[in-house]
Amino acid sequence: QVQLVESGGGLVQAGGSLRLSCAASGRALRNYNMGWFRQAPGKERVFVASISRSAGNTYYTDSVKGRFTVSRNNAENTVDLQMNSLKPEDTAVYYCAADFSTSDRATYSARSYEYWGQGTQVTVSS
Repeated sequence: QVQLVESGGGLVQAGGSLRLSCAASGRALRNYNMGWFRQAPGKERVFVASISRSAGNTYYTDSVKGRFTVSRNNAENTVDLQMNSLKPEDTAVYYCAADFSTSDRATYSARSYEYWGQGTQVTVSS
């Protein structure tokens, strides 16, 4: 079993940047495809970005393409989400998730991820 802990959230003005980090323990992250999801108040949890085991494949939801970058460091067991040009609509609780898989292809479907962090709040003011 893998435990995930997110950090790096906070309050930022529109146009600013934040870097979220997800630290894993219990298992080596190199065996997991990783995803970032977010949930705004009163809304469902939605896909933001994902990165495959080798970091060879990354995927983004359309609304964050060109602004967010997902990366990972398997040696340090961490996955990061660099968020630039933040907008008020990016306000949400952000979750990282892990999918134990033999394939090097991360999915956008939340149902594929077995392990989740507790989330970190990101608030973007206008």
